[in-house]
Amino acid sequence: MRKILLAGAMLAAAFGPARAADDVTLQLKWVTQGQFAGYYVAADKGFYEEEGLNVTIKPGGPDVAPVQVLAGGAADVMVDWMPSALAAREKGVPVVNIAQPFARSGLNMVCRKETGIEKPEDFKGKTLGTWFFGNEYPLYSWLAKLGLPRDGSAEGVTIQKIGFNVDPLLQKQADCITAMTYNEYWQIIDAGIPESELVVFNYTDEGVATLEDGLYVLEDKLKDPAFVDQMVRFVRASMKGWEYARENPDEAADIVLENDATGAQTEKHQRRMVREINKLTEGTDGTLNMVDYEQTVKTLLSGGSTPVITKVPEGATSTAVTDKL
Repeated sequence: MRKILLAGAMLAAAFGPARAADDVTLQLKWVTQGQFAGYYVAADKGFYEEEGLNVTIKPGGPDVAPVQVLAGGAADVMVDWMPSALAAREKGVPVVNIAQPFARSGLNMVCRKETGIEKPEDFKGKTLGTWFFGNEYPLYSWLAKLGLPRDGSAEGVTIQKIGFNVDPLLQKQADCITAMTYNEYWQIIDAGIPESELVVFNYTDEGVATLEDGLYVLEDKLKDPAFVDQMVRFVRASMKGWEYARENPDEAADIVLENDATGAQTEKHQRRMVREINKLTEGTDGTLNMVDYEQTVKTLLSGGSTPVITKVPEGATSTAVTDKL
């Protein structure tokens, strides 16, 4: 018995008491839905716990600006689109991209065929609906590339600020609206407008795609080795969650539904959304592709007299985390 107790004491001395899990708060860009399946899966399947993390996932919404939440210290890391993040950085909020789970853009511009729009140049004189809170920046860059002012004139376009639904297109208040491949596009179809009556422009095909749903932290936090270590573990577990979602899309959607406190999401929509989202995360380990980054910067700089950003960003990305995955 004495030998057993002695052995136990030696082990305790060698390894010390069990280490408490590190708390990490993630601020999402939008409400709980399949767009963020990888994070919910990582939490549900214990991937964060395996990395010694206690992760709190905070949903977003129409009144939540992730950059403000991060800057205010209410989150350690946020999900945001790169145009919004780079615009915020130029305005003085030192956000840095530490990982890029989404390798491709899911942004479309969807128009009713009856408007006569066949190509982007046909936007002239039309009303285009878009979300704001930083989501409008890709469209603004595209319009600048097309030489179309946003002044509501016959030679330009009228910009309509829309909610996060497809009603303006359904009710013909807008000729075209922004729509994600994994969400609003299918809402339009489900509302009864067949694909044959739509004209869809994909931002990637038009050469104006920008990176979406990256992970961002405040720059000063990266000076702390302990924080960097937390983020390495967080990103590693999150990417494991995304991999699991690709292999088990229906289960991933069910996990999302279990975390939807509003009860607003449906099984059909979420299962379809996860499958579409999986197309955007496939083939990446979370490392930012610098070619895609430079394309995003180029697009955001090409805004004519009103570019989204006015100069090439410095220090806006870091490999401090992904180099250690």
